[in-house]
Amino acid sequence: MGFARTLAAGQTCRVRVVAASTGETRTVHEDASVLFEAPNWNAGNELILNGDGVLWRMPADGSRPPTQIVHDGLPELNNDHVLAPDGTTIYVSANDGHLYTAPLAGGTTRRVTRDGAGHWHFLHGVSPDGAQLAYVALNPDDGWDSGTVHTVGIDGDHDAAITHGRGTDDGPEYSPDGRWLYFNTERFSSLPGHAQIARMRPDGTGLEQLTFDDRVNWFPHFDPTGTRAVYLSFPTGTIGHPADLNVELRLVDLDADIGAWSSASTVAELFGGQGTINVNSWSPNGEHFAYVDYPMPSRTTEAT
Repeated sequence: MGFARTLAAGQTCRVRVVAASTGETRTVHEDASVLFEAPNWNAGNELILNGDGVLWRMPADGSRPPTQIVHDGLPELNNDHVLAPDGTTIYVSANDGHLYTAPLAGGTTRRVTRDGAGHWHFLHGVSPDGAQLAYVALNPDDGWDSGTVHTVGIDGDHDAAITHGRGTDDGPEYSPDGRWLYFNTERFSSLPGHAQIARMRPDGTGLEQLTFDDRVNWFPHFDPTGTRAVYLSFPTGTIGHPADLNVELRLVDLDADIGAWSSASTVAELFGGQGTINVNSWSPNGEHFAYVDYPMPSRTTEAT
């Protein structure tokens, strides 16, 4: 379908790894030809990225460049892909509007979602028991700012809307204990685009706002131990989650109480946005996370 993003003239993408305890950041891959996005970090210490509409893998230490994972039966992919708890499966969102399951090693794929839903599916979370997927339902005819949170079984059964009415919602991810879905939402503001981080129970009850600032906050991601989270913060007034802006990555210390979200620290300032950290990119031990930035000459704010 030709939706895959490409680099602008003179632009590169850098895959970067951050040590959560110190903020030390290093570039593990830089590319001027493929626009890589949205790293996952698997149990084999590999980063799984998308680029040119397919999945790629590379060692998290950057010792080899990305190589394509070959799958049969997958349409062009977008940057929403999440690793299953079994360590051998990945769930992906395709640009035909459906979710698929695929072997992480490559091979034959299977479509999860069914025809007739009336919306596109954008994956963000897998429950810790591996039984449910959390995704954003969007109908492009209603605009790309109309998202609501759904859950669906990995067999495609029991598709249910978890949020309703006024949104917009995006980025739902299960907490490591499975008790909460964390996501970004505009439900607490009358300003268009003013998303904040929130949480709710997987059945949609207990909705609670967690961040309360003037910036636009997206994509909360937990480390596997449940002691830290990172999210992407856009400038005030941003609509959606566009590319090519000066943005921040903010780290939350969850050993504190729920108010820790209001005292998050900025661990990176970078030129990016869309593609930077759309999906969970924490290392299995919770000590590092990965992201992608997209430097352009004279327009880049370096990571700190």
